[in-house]
Amino acid sequence: MEMPDFIKKIRHRIEDEHHWLTRRKLAVFGATLILAGLLLGAFESSGPDPSEARPRVIDLPVPDREPATGQEAEDEGGSVSLAALDETDWESVQVKSGQTLDAIFRQQGYSISLLHQILALNGETKGLTKIRPGDVFDFERDENGQFRQMRYALGEDRYLHVHKDGDTLSAEVQQREIIAELAETEGEIQSSLFLAAKKAGLGDAMIMKLANIFGWDIDFVLDIREGDRFMLVYEKLYREGEYLRDGRILAATFINQGERFQAVWFEQGDVADYIAPDGRNMKKAFLRAPLNFSYISSGFNPRRMHPVLKRIRPHNGIDYYAPRGTPVYSAGDGTVIRSAYSKANGHHVFVKHAGSIVTKYLHFTKRTVKQGQKVKQGQTIGTVGSTGLVTGPHLHYEFVVNGVHRNPRTVPLPKVEPLEGGLLAAFQQQSAPMLTHLSRLEAASLYALSLIHISEPTR
Repeated sequence: MEMPDFIKKIRHRIEDEHHWLTRRKLAVFGATLILAGLLLGAFESSGPDPSEARPRVIDLPVPDREPATGQEAEDEGGSVSLAALDETDWESVQVKSGQTLDAIFRQQGYSISLLHQILALNGETKGLTKIRPGDVFDFERDENGQFRQMRYALGEDRYLHVHKDGDTLSAEVQQREIIAELAETEGEIQSSLFLAAKKAGLGDAMIMKLANIFGWDIDFVLDIREGDRFMLVYEKLYREGEYLRDGRILAATFINQGERFQAVWFEQGDVADYIAPDGRNMKKAFLRAPLNFSYISSGFNPRRMHPVLKRIRPHNGIDYYAPRGTPVYSAGDGTVIRSAYSKANGHHVFVKHAGSIVTKYLHFTKRTVKQGQKVKQGQTIGTVGSTGLVTGPHLHYEFVVNGVHRNPRTVPLPKVEPLEGGLLAAFQQQSAPMLTHLSRLEAASLYALSLIHISEPTR
């Protein structure tokens, strides 16, 4: 099937995004957003009418991507083209629960000796012993009904291809071309960001990405208000002419309680992250909340009545309720100065950071770090529990600056150093068209809203 013309015009090969997704795990706020949306929208419609989703294709330059290197580049020079493979009359077999590759080969009438030869070809074929239910193997036979070739998807952008030529078996990795077109969408929050984003045509993964970008500045459980708005430019990915999934958010605006936040994806040299228009990284040196929590069960209060001791005692931190076993992350880079158990604090961890800052995490079910260990922002250091003097599972979190307890929700967080010199100039050049487009999108959104308000009958 021929690829549509509008896709051809904007075709763009992209690289594997797994490394980026791993970095995105460091921002815990995305999952919090999903939970908040589900809670707020529990009694509303379970999903928007697909006709209401309004992402639009736009014409903007797609940021350059790094070319394939190393093994990937060698694979692209393989003897068998993807075009030839696509024209093959494949016989597909989906792996069932408990089924082995041995059983699949027997079922297809191929010898176990052939299977052993394939597994011995290289490291990729050796990994075929770790197949999972739902995986698909494609086979082609020759005119005598014997094995000719086989392919197996290693991921969304690669095939492992095994081919037999006479008595010789060979295996190589074939790249599957993925192209990106740019789309835009926007929405206004009425009850929850989750429902507004769904109405704007965004899936769960994109909602999480949006929350990850702005999670250092906006608490998506406590700060969201009716009338907040968002606009974004993002990738829609296609493989072999068919829609695959939404890709990366390239630029976004979020207006929260009248305050505007903007971010543009920038990748050059050692930098690969979302940057604000002034050149500062959207990330802060500390996470605002060190876990995916359901709600705050007790706030910062110097004169709180202790629920167990029944007397006034300072509550020098915040209690985040979350299910037992929920991972707790280090709020920033640092060194574990205490990992122990006490009657009052239960299992607890203290982390020392730069700038005379110490963060404290109490009442774990278990600790996953040891005293003296170096930790990174977003690294799991324990799990939520109810050890110590508590009435239920939660995380007690403290933020101490120069020995003085500060409210973790309101303390100003140290900022990451901004881009400078050539990097700043490159970012400004790359971000300019994206920011201009976001401004136009916001203006169009405001104009549309004004028309709606004008058309509404006066009461």
